Amino acid sequence: MYLWIKALHVIAVISWMAGMLYLPRLFVYHCEAEQGSTQSETFKVMERRLLRAIINPAMIVTWLAGLYLAWSGGWFAAPWLHGKLFLVLVLSGIHGFFARCVKAFAADRNPHSQKFYRIINEVPTVLMIGIVILVIVKPFS
Repeated sequence: MYLWIKALHVIAVISWMAGMLYLPRLFVYHCEAEQGSTQSETFKVMERRLLRAIINPAMIVTWLAGLYLAWSGGWFAAPWLHGKLFLVLVLSGIHGFFARCVKAFAADRNPHSQKFYRIINEVPTVLMIGIVILVIVKPFS
C-alpha cells in the first residue's frame, strides 16, 4: 500500500505544482485585460476552474498522502522532514494567497501589478526545489 500512496502523492504534487506555476501566469495576462471585457471574463473562469478543479484537490491529496507516508514510514522524527513540512506550509500559504487573488480578480479588485505576479510566480518554483532536495538528498539525516 505504501508504494501506491507514494505514487498518488507524486501525482498530486505534480498536479498541484502545475497549477501553482500556471495560475500566476494567468494573473499576469489578466492584468493586461480591460475590466469587464470578454477576455477578462474568460480569465476569471479559467482562474476559478484551475483553482477549484485542479489546485485545491491536488493540495488536499498531497497533504493527506504525504502525512500518511511520513507516519507509515516513521519519518516524523527526521530533521529533513521538518524542513520539508515547513516549506510545504509556506507553499500552502502561497496557495491561499493565490486563492484570494482569484477572488479579487473575480470582483474586479486586483491590487497588484503584472510585475508583482511575474515575481511571485517564482516563489512556488523555489519552494519546490527546496522540497525536492530535502526529500531526495535528506541532508539533515
